[in-house]
Amino acid sequence: MADFDFDAVVVGAGVVGLGCGYALSRRGLVVAVLEADAAIGQGVSSRNSEVIHGGLYYPTGSLKARLCVEGRRLMYAFCDSHHVEYDKCGKLVVAEEPDQVARLDAIWAQALENDVEGMSRLTKAQALALEPQLRCEGALLSAESGVLESHAFMLALEGEIEAASGAVVKSTPFEGATPLEGGGFEVRAGGADPTVLTCRYLVTAPGLSAQTVAATIEGFPVATIPQGHYGKGMYFRLTGKAPFRHLVYPPPIPGALGTHYRRDLGGQAVFGPDLSFVDAPDYSVDPGASGAFYEYIRRFWPALPDGALSPDYAGIRPKLHGPGEPQPDFRIDGPQAHGLEGLVALFGIESPGLTSSMAIGDEVAGRLGL
Repeated sequence: MADFDFDAVVVGAGVVGLGCGYALSRRGLVVAVLEADAAIGQGVSSRNSEVIHGGLYYPTGSLKARLCVEGRRLMYAFCDSHHVEYDKCGKLVVAEEPDQVARLDAIWAQALENDVEGMSRLTKAQALALEPQLRCEGALLSAESGVLESHAFMLALEGEIEAASGAVVKSTPFEGATPLEGGGFEVRAGGADPTVLTCRYLVTAPGLSAQTVAATIEGFPVATIPQGHYGKGMYFRLTGKAPFRHLVYPPPIPGALGTHYRRDLGGQAVFGPDLSFVDAPDYSVDPGASGAFYEYIRRFWPALPDGALSPDYAGIRPKLHGPGEPQPDFRIDGPQAHGLEGLVALFGIESPGLTSSMAIGDEVAGRLGL
């Protein structure tokens, strides 16, 4: 067997890249995770809802459905053993109008097919007994849903990789890779101290730059790289006391889960994200969007006071669909997809990517035959 600098190189130290690095480390591999930014988790992973999803909505048999449920169970156990803070507050999916109750029926059936535990059907009276300020005609309760301290979670994954003799190398952008004769890859990394290193396995999980990274791997068939889209979501924060203890979600909208409510671990209420498609990453929050937020939120919380919302932050999702197109599954492309042994390339890892991250790592290890 040839000598390699590392058993595996993972591109991207967001939550999914770190989840992959952790999974490979647990299988006895020495892993290097390359991160272009000066710190971990500065991209998609730092600008999301920090929600631990139950796995209710996704088509049965899809990667999203299976990896969300598996990942959620792994995540809670990992958080417990690594003292990462979370709040298993539960999620209410609410029918705001009588004609939405049938949509709850479909989500209920989907959740049961997806093996989501802890589900309950609630009448209007039962939902209002839990959350008196809620306006709804009925609800589903996902007791296993919650919120977590995602950066602490990522730091714990990083610590595990380093404890297994691996390295998470920041300010080191991936510049390209070349397959080696006899297997493995030569990887070129930039930054202030450019370097070339070799590895047996290569995993690309760089979020928004997944397509660009794949295109810099010699021999990667360009025709298999899916077109990417930037899905922007803005969040607004509430001034004043959080009205609900549970997460509150309306039924999903096309292409996303819709603008929802959460009480963060600091006890403050945050609403979002909305969804718009942009040509380039843009993290500005338009104060003028508050009007649409007020209108949307008052469907399930009529008591929202005027002037109570302030612009908070925005995130960009790496979507594989454009406006009006159906939302596809995660893409986890192994050798069967692109023909390069020892390589797994990830595309379109948006929600529920955070919840699924540890299960995605296990899936990647499996695609590498580990």
